[in-house]
Amino acid sequence: MSVHATADSSFDAADLQALTDTVRRFALERVRPQLDAWEAAGEIPRDLYRDAADLGLLGLGYPEHLGGTPAPWRARNALSQTLARHGTSGGLMASLFSLNIGLPPVLAHGSPELQAEVVPPVLRGERIAALGITEPGGGSDVAALRTTARREGDDFVIDGEKVFITSGMRCDWLTLAVRTEVEPPHSAASRVAAPHGGSVALGRPGGDRSANKGASGISMLVVPMDRPGISRSALHKMGWHCSDTAHLRFDGVRVPVRYRLGEEGAGFRMVMGNFNGERLAMSAMALGFAQACYDEAVDWARQRQTFGAALIERQAIRHKLMDMRMRIESTQAWVDAVTARADAGDQGPDWVSHVCLLKNHATQTMQFCADAAVQILGGMGFMRGTASERIYREVKVMMIGGGAEEIMKELAARQSGL
Repeated sequence: MSVHATADSSFDAADLQALTDTVRRFALERVRPQLDAWEAAGEIPRDLYRDAADLGLLGLGYPEHLGGTPAPWRARNALSQTLARHGTSGGLMASLFSLNIGLPPVLAHGSPELQAEVVPPVLRGERIAALGITEPGGGSDVAALRTTARREGDDFVIDGEKVFITSGMRCDWLTLAVRTEVEPPHSAASRVAAPHGGSVALGRPGGDRSANKGASGISMLVVPMDRPGISRSALHKMGWHCSDTAHLRFDGVRVPVRYRLGEEGAGFRMVMGNFNGERLAMSAMALGFAQACYDEAVDWARQRQTFGAALIERQAIRHKLMDMRMRIESTQAWVDAVTARADAGDQGPDWVSHVCLLKNHATQTMQFCADAAVQILGGMGFMRGTASERIYREVKVMMIGGGAEEIMKELAARQSGL
């Protein structure tokens, strides 16, 4: 989940237990029995959004006056981790909660009128919100994006393309990064890529990393996706099969100026400010997926008989399980520590550095546990229908999305003053 506009620290241990119990039941009763069918269909049903909304899951962490429930990071991350562990599907998480990368810029920079129009129907599960940053050939370099929005009277006219857009085939609202100024010449060597779209100027650690020429011309718009001139093409992926992913094209799409977020040209900072919450949420999700692999491996090892004894009786298997548990426990401790700092309001450069490294550590834990679980399950681990097989295919998108490992290391180093 991403950074939301409000965080209430009133959640106590009983509240958290009630939340995780609700999420676990939702996963086991509503998700798991239908997951294989959704994977085959390539999408989750729209009524699942309403079901999640009725339980308060979509509104967790959002302002009460917009229909949400203010919540601290520890509650939001508990939701992410629990649903990942018991739902066992990254595609489910990506689609059902695409609002958590699409709506935060609206909360932080949208007018009260725009917030009232966009946010409540999404939190009720009636509309789907998504984020449009990445472009064909652009990868992680947001400052080089080419989608344009020129001003014509009271409208912006949008032309360009976006790719790898989660919920892109069905979203009703898209928070879109566009170029409202022509980019002046600048040296590609003057910046390093920042995750999932963004760039960081190579300069002194304390400098303004977003002040390069390309970044200064970016703005953010909220686009109603029923506008003429929008076309959508479905993309097919290694994993996240039940999450619709799209290539979007904009051909003279007109959007009223009132749908702009904040000031014109201020979009780069909005994009960068959206990533830290996404990375923290992905860390909690990766931890949950690692736990799912451990759970399945333990169950299989207890049931599977080989050479007259259960697999769990083999020392090599027990040691492999303990290697998994060791990584899970260390990741849990780090997630808890970074989450506690966020809830205490400590979100400075050192915290950002920890979030970047935690995201790497958590996804590496997921990778290790998925690989170990498939090995323990043997031939069954290669079969569709097991959680470990699905999670094994989804490892790489978790290690790349939100910021690839190499970019995370560089950003962490620079946030640490190195």
